[in-house]
Amino acid sequence: MPQQFGDYQYEIYLGGLSGVMPTLPMDFAGLEAKARSALPPSVWSYVAGGAGDEHTQRANVTAFQQWGLVPRMMVGAAQRDLSVDLFGLTLPSPLFMAPVGVIGLCAQDGHGDLATARAAARTGVPMIASTLTVDPLEQVAAEFGDTPGFFQLYTPTDRDLAQSLVHRAEAAGFRGIVVTLDTWITGWRPRDLAASNFPQLRGHALANYTSDPVFRARLAKAPEEDVRATVMEWVSVFGNPLTWDDLAWLRSLTDLPLILKGLCHPEDVRRARDGGVDGIYCSNHGGRQANGGLPALDALPGVVEAADGLPVLFDSGVRSGADVVKALALGATAVGVGRPYAYGLALGGEDGIVHVLRSLLAEADLIMAVDGYRTPADLTAQGALHRIRPTGDA
Repeated sequence: MPQQFGDYQYEIYLGGLSGVMPTLPMDFAGLEAKARSALPPSVWSYVAGGAGDEHTQRANVTAFQQWGLVPRMMVGAAQRDLSVDLFGLTLPSPLFMAPVGVIGLCAQDGHGDLATARAAARTGVPMIASTLTVDPLEQVAAEFGDTPGFFQLYTPTDRDLAQSLVHRAEAAGFRGIVVTLDTWITGWRPRDLAASNFPQLRGHALANYTSDPVFRARLAKAPEEDVRATVMEWVSVFGNPLTWDDLAWLRSLTDLPLILKGLCHPEDVRRARDGGVDGIYCSNHGGRQANGGLPALDALPGVVEAADGLPVLFDSGVRSGADVVKALALGATAVGVGRPYAYGLALGGEDGIVHVLRSLLAEADLIMAVDGYRTPADLTAQGALHRIRPTGDA
């Protein structure tokens, strides 16, 4: 029996009859406002901030407002099935947790990666674990339970180190490798620059490096507690401006599904598909890397068409269940959320993430119920969405 995610609202309403009131906000604006007070200023600016004047970050969010869902009546949507097939896996919903490089620092105990993995286990919502974690990837994977997890790779310049990280992820039980393409160099981020704050340069979230035998060998005689030596070595290997000539090598590293993250141009998608990748990840890094670009949602239809049947993962600007439904209608196979679950973690730890995920899924499920769409396959841009004219247009 497919899970009816909308039933979460009944738990909340029935709890209220017994005097049990929600302790966490029910919408993104509330989460964001409270998280700002809960997080240290340096972590807050890193998670909440974007590139430049953050126009692209805002545009990612407002792009969803340009689309309206078309309701269909008398279709008997009393039962919905939000499950999706992805890389041979059947997932209970199309939602996943996008990689957040400092998610470990968002938890009050400093172990947010583990809390996120445990929330994945409880909800069935997969986590894409970042290369930049507070706890080693093996410890993160051990918390997934029956929920599949994916490993996001920032490809280092040292190919032996890249291979080591990928093989560790395979051995730990990750079910796919997500290669991020748009962050070999850090974008211009005024909030972080104003505070001269870059967490990794302060030694944070580098556990996957300090636990790696190849990286340890590169440190040579430097003592393990020498944070400066570790950081400088990390700086020397982190950023690899990959080219299409590297794709065959990336493909050779693993038999796991290989997904390229950051593809927004159809021609790039076609080259990736022809190069043997298993999935496409349409994203502009939530507006954190390059200001002045188009919203990722606007790129999504072209990416889906060029993918020609390959699964398309999507993130950037997702703030609600309505956003999830709209991204599905525009062709996404699975939809990633980032800042909302980071804020839930900051406010309530593992339980806070579970609350955010269940809220997103409940809203998506209830929208589909009310608007008459029983499965993600029923959502199509031609039938389910209508472009809304900007305010003021004739």
